[in-house]
Amino acid sequence: MFFINLDIRSFALANTPQSKKRARQAEVRRQHNASRRSMMRTQIKKVLKAIASGDQSAAQTALRNAEPVIDRTARKGLIHPNKAARHKSRLTQHIRAMAD
Repeated sequence: MFFINLDIRSFALANTPQSKKRARQAEVRRQHNASRRSMMRTQIKKVLKAIASGDQSAAQTALRNAEPVIDRTARKGLIHPNKAARHKSRLTQHIRAMAD
């Protein structure tokens, strides 16, 4: 008996050449978007880690590095612009609270 590892994505329901191409393009975009989303989450985690360590200057530096990544993700349509603003606002609040 032979067992073949079948990925569900390899069985696109596309029939026409046009729909097959669109399925290929969608898969490429999905992987690209997943990479960008992961990069954004990693940057946010770096800021949170710096905040947890108690080093305000490191947290500010991490936030300065994370803000353009968060903005870019919103501009590309991967997250809603309000979500980007919410992330930046909350991180900034945490950093400002460290001074107290």
